[in-house]
Amino acid sequence: MKHTKAVTAVLLLLFLTAQLLGLFIVSEYVTFQEITVDNVTYQEEVWKALPYDLERPQFEQETSYLPILAILLVSTFLVLLIIKFGLRWLWKLWFFASVWFCLMIALGAFLELSWLPLVVGFLFAVLKVLRIHTLIHNLTELFIYGGLAAVFTPVLSVWSISLLLLAISLYDFIAVRKTKHMVSMAEFQAKMQLFAGLLLPYGKKGEKTAILGGGDIAFPLLFASVLLMTYTLWAALLVVFCSTLALTFLLVTSEKKKYYPAMPILSLGCFAGYGLALLLVL
Repeated sequence: MKHTKAVTAVLLLLFLTAQLLGLFIVSEYVTFQEITVDNVTYQEEVWKALPYDLERPQFEQETSYLPILAILLVSTFLVLLIIKFGLRWLWKLWFFASVWFCLMIALGAFLELSWLPLVVGFLFAVLKVLRIHTLIHNLTELFIYGGLAAVFTPVLSVWSISLLLLAISLYDFIAVRKTKHMVSMAEFQAKMQLFAGLLLPYGKKGEKTAILGGGDIAFPLLFASVLLMTYTLWAALLVVFCSTLALTFLLVTSEKKKYYPAMPILSLGCFAGYGLALLLVL
């Protein structure tokens, strides 16, 4: 086991909480209205506008995995440039803006007054960047991915999110095992303590750190969110259950001081959950 039992349990609990909270945030941004055509009534999903009239990407559902992959690759390239030239201030600025944006969207599902998501999101983004603290860091991480899912779920279908998971899994394997640039990015972010993902220092002086990348939380949540919209809550919950089991397997079987691509295992968990949903509830 790579980390202690207690740290592993906390990491799993945080992952599970982020998935369930994310599904709730997504559900708060959609309503269903009954449509009758030729005496046949069915429900149609209607997505609520994002706070402050922010626009969702205008992607076609069946091909949306292509521009999302492009965004990911361009973002990775820019982060590698930041690392190469030691532009820490630029990473802080980018990190702050991303956190603020995602928190605004996520908190918009809970806070009714229009100015509250903006102000509360800003305050927590400032605390996350300037007052580095494990509790604040991980608390905000629980909400961030629900905000992302509320933005991207409407432009994804089961087909496109499945292709996206397969592509991301291949990319993750190459980036960790072959080129190892994902390892460099993780170490750079962890050293700055501005890590896009869960971060748990432990040991007598906090000399050890357990991390789980943001993508490893976001992509399973996107898959579960698409199933929530396409099918039922139970289908989404089965995906959450199976992806959590997959992460448990990875953490229990992994070795100390080694990096592992998590997305291939998490994607298997997502597809296993989808398969169970097709057999049991759909």
